[in-house]
Amino acid sequence: MSAVLANNKAEEIRQYLASVGVYATPQRQAIAEMLFSRHQHLTADQVFEEVSKSARRVSRATVYNTLNLFAQKGLVREIFVDASRTFYDSNTSSHYHLYNIDAGDLIDMDDQDVARYISRNMPEGMVLEGIDVVVRVRNSVSA
Repeated sequence: MSAVLANNKAEEIRQYLASVGVYATPQRQAIAEMLFSRHQHLTADQVFEEVSKSARRVSRATVYNTLNLFAQKGLVREIFVDASRTFYDSNTSSHYHLYNIDAGDLIDMDDQDVARYISRNMPEGMVLEGIDVVVRVRNSVSA
């Protein structure tokens, strides 16, 4: 399901959260409004900074706990790019990522050939549950 909500209205957010059994506290509401406004990849610290810019107060611990809850409920995808950095992706559809190590940016890649190849070559009796692909790149150095 796409996490981008049409008008990002408060009631629409509450209904979206309730549909997966998440009670919409004011803090969760603020986090959801920011996250689901568009497809984006943010770290917990980035979410905290963005939500803190709004009039609502939220603690860093609440942001981490809310993101973990949202991930458990399938509202966001956790993308682990290295041992110290996790992104939360508001696009929960099947897709791949390109991570620029130098810039620290994570962007979407659209290549369904990988999924088709893996699906066709699954061992007997197995079904594909999911694929997480992160391609790590660096900025090229001009000679």
